[in-house]
This record gives sequence, C-alpha cells and structure tokens, in this order.
Amino acid sequence: MEAKTSDLSLPSDTKSSISKPSTSTPLSSATRNRDFLFHLEAYLAKRDGVDKVLKIARYASKIILASSALPETHSLSQRLKSFDSSVGVSRKAFRLGKFVQDINALRTTRFNSSNRRHVLLGLIAYGGEGLYYFVEQFIWLAKAGLIDPKHSRNFQKISAWAEFVGFIGSISLKIDDVKKLNKEKACFDSNVEITAAKGAKCYAQVERERALGKKIVMKKLSIVQDLADGLMALADIRDGKGRFSSPLMLSCAGLLSALISTHKNWVSC
Repeated sequence: MEAKTSDLSLPSDTKSSISKPSTSTPLSSATRNRDFLFHLEAYLAKRDGVDKVLKIARYASKIILASSALPETHSLSQRLKSFDSSVGVSRKAFRLGKFVQDINALRTTRFNSSNRRHVLLGLIAYGGEGLYYFVEQFIWLAKAGLIDPKHSRNFQKISAWAEFVGFIGSISLKIDDVKKLNKEKACFDSNVEITAAKGAKCYAQVERERALGKKIVMKKLSIVQDLADGLMALADIRDGKGRFSSPLMLSCAGLLSALISTHKNWVSC
C-alpha cells in the first residue's frame, strides 16, 4: 500500500529527471518518443517505475495465494509466500527519502495557493503521505533487522493511520480538480460550438479538447487508485478484520492500484 498524492501538481524542479547516455546511432526526439525500448528505459530509470513493477508482481502472487488455487502445502505456494515477503521489504527500500517530495509539495501548496480549503486539504494529503513515507523507513529498518522487530507493529499502526488520513485529503483534492476540469471543458465546448458555427474547428481546438478529456480521465483513475489503496490502509488499521478485509478483495484492490499507477507513470515518461 502507498499513498497516491504524488500525481498532484508539483513544481518542475521537484520531479525526477532522467539522463540517457548518448548512443552511437543518431535518433530524432520523435523517434525516441515512439520507440518502446527507450520508453521502457526511461520508465525503469525512475524508482517509481521499478516500484510499480514490483507491486504488480507482489499483488499478482497474493491473488494466487488468496484464491486457494494452490494447496498451502504445495511447494510453489511456499515460494510465493517467500517472494511476497521479500518483495514487500524491497519496495520499502525504494521509498527511502521519498517523504521529501511531500515536504516540497507542502511548501508549494502553502505559498502558491490563496484558497484556504485547498491549503487545508493539501496539508492533510501531503502531511499524511509524508508521515507515511517517513515511518515506512523505520518499518523497513525493523524488517531488515537493524531496529528491534518488537517496534514494528507500532510503526505499522502509525503508518496505516497516516496513509489513510492522507488519502482523505488526496481524494478530496482530486474531486475538486475533476470539478474544475469539467467546468473548464464545458466552457471550452461552448466556445468551440460558437467557433464551429462560423467555420471548421481548428487543430489547436481539437487537441485542447482531447487534452482536457485525458486529464479528466487520469484524475478519475487517480481517485479509483486512492480508494483501492485506502481500502487496504483501512484493513491495516483494523488488523484485517471487517467486511471488506478479505485477502482476495484486498489483493485485487492492490493489483488494481498497481496497474493504474503503472499506467500513469508510463504515460508521464
């Protein structure tokens, strides 16, 4: 599980950049953008890219285990459990220092927004996610054996609550963003209709309309992702008890979240 507010607007200097080594074969930038292997290289060069690949693998194995497709005594079942545990620890290592992006996001929200509601929701979203990532570092150290494992449970409780609170702010912010984008699209569509009455729509108008539609879809997918991850955070808070805490349901929610975040990261490369 992990919080998903990182797709909210951040200043360009807070986003990771990818430098590629020069190749002997000259390729235009357009060719690079179309080439699958260059795209894959850029995706895997980002720690979020590798993290999401591991997340897909982990929750796919969880689904196999939760579905009882294999007997518990089967050797493959035991290997999948070991794989699940190992990947879980590895993913936590990828989050070292990730809380810094939330500190920067908090600074940006505080100084660049005059909307009090937006500032408050930003504090909840980025503050919760930042605390979650910060505590996750200690959970990793406990699982790695550097910190006494007896503290792990307390860390996990703090982490789950911080993550859940962060999702409340994140979802609220994204719902506001969807409303703004819908209003912008409605206003744009009305202006396009007036223009179209006078003549054919220009290429820029068509591209702008398409871009707005894509933004709305991506925001809605982000909300679905936050809801899926929020369900898992709630299950952690309740120690896996409750109506919506079955292992299979949580595993499916985790895989859905992983696929959505993978798609978002792939598109943004």
